[in-house]
Amino acid sequence: MERFPERYMFQLTEEEFARLRSQIVTSNAMGQRGGRRYLPFVFTEHGVLMLASVLKSFAK
Repeated sequence: MERFPERYMFQLTEEEFARLRSQIVTSNAMGQRGGRRYLPFVFTEHGVLMLASVLKSFAK
């Protein structure tokens, strides 16, 4: 978490997550057994590039 400033990563709102869930197949609804218990974090476009470079550095 420390490697990614807030401008590169953020947590979805319940509304954003609901829209995303309606587009893809996911586990049970939040709070129900087997489902997500928290809203997911997502990366901005620049955050994805940073994440890729961090992961690549660990692979060496």
